[in-house]
Amino acid sequence: MEVPAAAEDSFASHVARGADRRQQPTPRFSKYTFGKGQRRAMRRDWEREGSYVDRYGLGILLAAIWVALMNTGDSFFTLVHLQSGGIELNPFAQELLRTGRHGFVAAKGLMITLALLVLVQHKNFWLARVGLWIAAGAYTALNLYHLSLFE
Repeated sequence: MEVPAAAEDSFASHVARGADRRQQPTPRFSKYTFGKGQRRAMRRDWEREGSYVDRYGLGILLAAIWVALMNTGDSFFTLVHLQSGGIELNPFAQELLRTGRHGFVAAKGLMITLALLVLVQHKNFWLARVGLWIAAGAYTALNLYHLSLFE
């Protein structure tokens, strides 16, 4: 049986261009990690927990952005309260404050950014998902506490 030319062209476009990536699990870091990734979720349910993907969903992105915004709010409110005569109760933050305002904000932002990158990278791990939501809740509560101090 002869294959029509259109079907032949279609088949030629689907020929593998290299080794089949599906032979191994998606690695934690690959050339697809920071762009042009394909995998947003696992194809089989049993693969879901403890696996890595190339692309991340909107929910995980919004949660990470929320934590980053709440961290920024915490830094801002901390500095405002300190200028008004308040004291920092967190001993680690007290040490960071000795580097100055800019050093405090930069170090705190860098630490949270690194933590968020790890949590987002491990989004298919139960502990990372729980950690991200705990961070979001804790920072939200902390910012509400900061706001209550203005009354």
